[in-house]
Amino acid sequence: MKKVAIACQGGGSQTAFTAGVLRALFESGVQHRRQVVSLSGTSGGAICASLAWYGLLKEAKGDTTPIPQRLLAFWDELTCGSSGERGFDDSIAAVLRIIDRGMLPHFESSPAGPMCQAMMDMLRAYLPRLEFTDLKKLLEKHINFSEIKELTGPKSPVLLVGAANVLTGELKKFNSLKGEICVEAILASAAVPTLFPAVKVGDDYYWDGLFSDNPPVQELVRARTVEGHRTPDEVWVIQINPTTCKKVPTTPGEITDRRNQMIGNISLMQNLEVIELLNILIKGGALKFDVLEKFGGVTKKDAFVVRFIRMSEELQDTLDYVSKLTRGPDHIGRLMADGEKQGRAFVEQFVTDDEAGNAQKVEPELAVAAR
Repeated sequence: MKKVAIACQGGGSQTAFTAGVLRALFESGVQHRRQVVSLSGTSGGAICASLAWYGLLKEAKGDTTPIPQRLLAFWDELTCGSSGERGFDDSIAAVLRIIDRGMLPHFESSPAGPMCQAMMDMLRAYLPRLEFTDLKKLLEKHINFSEIKELTGPKSPVLLVGAANVLTGELKKFNSLKGEICVEAILASAAVPTLFPAVKVGDDYYWDGLFSDNPPVQELVRARTVEGHRTPDEVWVIQINPTTCKKVPTTPGEITDRRNQMIGNISLMQNLEVIELLNILIKGGALKFDVLEKFGGVTKKDAFVVRFIRMSEELQDTLDYVSKLTRGPDHIGRLMADGEKQGRAFVEQFVTDDEAGNAQKVEPELAVAAR
């Protein structure tokens, strides 16, 4: 059975697409058709990866709750429900888009400042549903972090969550093998500096994993990170940010959106270039695996296959930066539906064909795609 690692890129609310992809993968029983050895994620991708990872751990212990149901339950509660929540979401999105068009000035404020804290208190009073205003409570409702230690074992998949240490600049990957997965680690990965204060984990403070790896990929193929028996044959990247765009951005909103996309892809491209170099060295017989194994490096003697699951072009063309912040039910529904569609197509192309003996008809993607 092939070993697979799944890497989930961050992108705020747009990672509802990721939830849809994971739903399709696990509804197809991919965990029984492939050995899912590791998952990684950043920001919203870290949330989706964590929910899937927790579901795999529970399933291995006999829990009958389907993994897709866990993802859907979380996103259902994260999405606007009441008329008050929808009205708040719509009004904020409208104001942000007016600012993006350059029609209103943009004022910066600190999410840790007293004014912002007072506004959050008012918001919670106006929108009292904790699942909408308190991400920590929502995560703790759907993942029992206190039982993770009991659920994990030598054969359990690894979870890596990307974040960045604000004070030291360390590009941190919280690793389940080190017992580092906690609710604060996931919150740290999603702590966009303009929206959330830095999150304290232990004695350190962290910001969004966008500054680290978005998502962690090269760590998934390193034996010292995931242990050698979890080295994957394939890495599946669920990519949120498009690599290319159709025209040069000119409006403030277009510039903000494209800048965010490019920044969000920098670490991914760098990670993939490392894997591409490894593949060249492996194919050329240039690596001494006994030395690499001694120092916890790459132990796999075949080239790594990297595949991508991306949004449809039709959906991507309708999205802007503000759509990463909004949680309207129609918006979340469209993203999740497209994720399910792309996920099912991926399974048919790369999983079902492979099982039917048609793998030679399907060319693996280049490690660094669409440059």
